[in-house]
Amino acid sequence: MGTDHDRRLGEIAASILASYRARGELSHLQGGQLPSREILWGVVEDLLRILFPGFLEPAGLDPAELGERTSARVRGVAARLRGELEKGLRFRGGVPVSAADCDECGPKAEAATVNLLTRIPGIRDLLATDIQAAYDGDPAAHSIQEIVLAYPGLQAIAVYRLAHVLHRDDVPIVPRVMTEYAHSRTGIDIHPGAEIGRRFFIDHGTGVVIGETCVIGEGVRIYQGVTLGARSIPHDAQGRAIKGAKRHPDIEDGVTIYSGATILGPVRIGRGSIVGGNVWLTQSVPPETRIVVRTPQQIQADQLADDYQI
Repeated sequence: MGTDHDRRLGEIAASILASYRARGELSHLQGGQLPSREILWGVVEDLLRILFPGFLEPAGLDPAELGERTSARVRGVAARLRGELEKGLRFRGGVPVSAADCDECGPKAEAATVNLLTRIPGIRDLLATDIQAAYDGDPAAHSIQEIVLAYPGLQAIAVYRLAHVLHRDDVPIVPRVMTEYAHSRTGIDIHPGAEIGRRFFIDHGTGVVIGETCVIGEGVRIYQGVTLGARSIPHDAQGRAIKGAKRHPDIEDGVTIYSGATILGPVRIGRGSIVGGNVWLTQSVPPETRIVVRTPQQIQADQLADDYQI
């Protein structure tokens, strides 16, 4: 029986190896090492501890240890992040490049690492506005500390703001891996390429999707289940998807989008508008517009001053 069992396991292993040969695109066995998700998620956790000192420590943080702890964390993050960024740079476009054939990969990884760490104080300033927006916008929030510790929207925004810096430095792979950390923890999927202004508040958060080419103004509030997505994917003359084309909404300052709303395509939602729950919207609306679902068959949009039908 043991012999038959071993033989069967050997046959299974052989079939799996045959699958590796038949589906080589699902394996990565040549061309160098890819960035490590485990290392990058550890980097994200240390960056969050740098952003919010004392909040995420298992046993607190003595103020007397703050300088030493911060210096050690910055150095640790720099060493690990630089290595992962260099790995990512060698796989731009999915084509592996050796270290010897990528003279600029190391210096570019170093520059992107230093730039991100240099911008930590500015990112903290932005996050302070996001935290204040959450405190002002949610009557259930009783303290700033509660928001930092318990609000998934803030965690997702914090990771996005870190990853966005690397995305703007044209670093491949790594920013997406970073935002997937937040996605896996919070259910909030923010592409690092999106442009998001100050005082951004995601309430509850689960199921929120914000696409790569979204532009979100200041003081925007969105609720759970909101999708800011693409209506279609543009293709070139050969039928290949065009990467980076504008395909997601622009949300102007002061807009509120309630739970379950879906806004698709390169449309513009005007300043101060309110998009009600479960609305499906594929066209632009002017400023100060209230859009609500009246029946399953009809969407009514009432302008705050005058009626506006879509």
